[in-house]
Amino acid sequence: MTVRLPADLRRSQLIEAGLTVAAEAGIAAVTVRAVAEHAEVSLGVVHYCFENKEALVTAMGEALVQELGAAVGTALHAAAADGRRDCVGPRALREILHRGVAALWSVIESTADRQLLTYEITAYSVRSAGAGPGIGTLQYRVMDTETERFLEAAAEASRMRWTEPMTSLTRSALATIDGVVLRWLVDQDTLAVIAEFDDLAARIAAKAVPS
Repeated sequence: MTVRLPADLRRSQLIEAGLTVAAEAGIAAVTVRAVAEHAEVSLGVVHYCFENKEALVTAMGEALVQELGAAVGTALHAAAADGRRDCVGPRALREILHRGVAALWSVIESTADRQLLTYEITAYSVRSAGAGPGIGTLQYRVMDTETERFLEAAAEASRMRWTEPMTSLTRSALATIDGVVLRWLVDQDTLAVIAEFDDLAARIAAKAVPS
């Protein structure tokens, strides 16, 4: 017998079941039946919460973006706030940026399965008219926001200013990170990631001058 839960809790349960199924076998394995079986509920319960697979995958993507975005935001905020308060200038900015990429990598490495799912769900949403491109848009909006906050805080803490528009800096940084992470998911070369992230921090730092 299916235990009755409030609608929001039931949706959360089904979203987590969908993410588990996807983590084990990919987005293609996410079906209403598979999610119902994993959550130990009837097909009707899933259909009551989600009209179809596209609606479920969209909700899964939104939950995943919010989860990872919050983790990244917390890590970057801590990196920007840490360090000596009397240390300013280019060297201070480089140190903050290196702490930032180290914190970001820590989140990525500890959530490898979730990272892979973000790529899968984004690709699925772009291909599926029912799911729509909104998941990918949301993903980058969240990451853009967290990255911009970090870069602004880093410049303020080090008394530096950026010489390029924030949107350009953020887009370039995230494009590099996307490529590095996708490559790591394939080859698991952690040392290469660390070197590439360090290089990214140095390249970003070079785009600032004392304020």
